[in-house]
Amino acid sequence: MGIEVSGLLSLILLIAIIWAIVSTIQSRADTGAKVLWIVLLLLLPVLGFILWLLLGPKAGR
Repeated sequence: MGIEVSGLLSLILLIAIIWAIVSTIQSRADTGAKVLWIVLLLLLPVLGFILWLLLGPKAGR
């Protein structure tokens, strides 16, 4: 049971990270900020995603 739950949570996290990267690329932030967010999301997935949700560039701005 534990393997299935952790696999499902990993899949959800992977989808969330991909969504955050795509949203960051589509945002109006400058290139340096985009690169910084993408690196943060790739190196620290959980913490990076939480920080991205709170502080990251918004697609509409």
